[in-house]
Amino acid sequence: MRNLNADVRLFNDGDGQNRAATNLIIKLATEAIHERGCFKVALSGGGTPAGLYRMLAKDPFRNKVDWQNSFVFWGDERCVPPDDPSSNYRQAMDVFLSQVPIPKENILRIKGELEPAEAAKAYTKSLKQFATPPLDWPRFDLVLLGMGADGHTASLFPGSPVDVSTPTIAVTADYQGRPAQRVTLTPTVFNTAKHVIFLVSGVSKSAVLARVLNGDYNPMKLPAQRIRPTEGILTWFVDQAAASKLDERSTT
Repeated sequence: MRNLNADVRLFNDGDGQNRAATNLIIKLATEAIHERGCFKVALSGGGTPAGLYRMLAKDPFRNKVDWQNSFVFWGDERCVPPDDPSSNYRQAMDVFLSQVPIPKENILRIKGELEPAEAAKAYTKSLKQFATPPLDWPRFDLVLLGMGADGHTASLFPGSPVDVSTPTIAVTADYQGRPAQRVTLTPTVFNTAKHVIFLVSGVSKSAVLARVLNGDYNPMKLPAQRIRPTEGILTWFVDQAAASKLDERSTT
């Protein structure tokens, strides 16, 4: 790989990808709670993590996480009410969080029903309540991210500002003909995480994945390249279809 110090893991199918990611999440949660008393994770929206969430919600996996000491956040959210079908919060609640014994107060959603700027401001305050000094936000034990066919991740889109110092921003994005106002965490937060996992699947992502991992560093056009944990681990879980254009030396 060029430019990114990342571990790229290749899987034959989505089931293997989800199973490996689930086992890693359980391992990270167990270690975090043993070492620091709690596990703090930022979830991703989109279609790719849905299978992972369903797996985590089922036996035997659901009983392997100490949910009482786990705290769930989101990397980004659409500015819609929490019961809207396009809400990342609703997606995770429907297939995952409603089926595990996590206390309601441990679920820290982005309030998408607010105006974007207000939602970003409110989420910054929520993050500060769980801050890891000297940071003004939590140093996440795990961040889950996906990647769009244009190279975006969370709600960091091509052409958006690269050097952002605030933990959250409000954005307006039009991806695949679906315009939406959104709130997103920024690389300022993502890059302090202890572990970041990208989940990428499907042939539609193959060309841009090759550019992100094997191409020149161009964070303005390829926002996924902005995710470079300063003291953490970056792992890509990629299925065969998405990996079809990668340099074979990039994968394990």
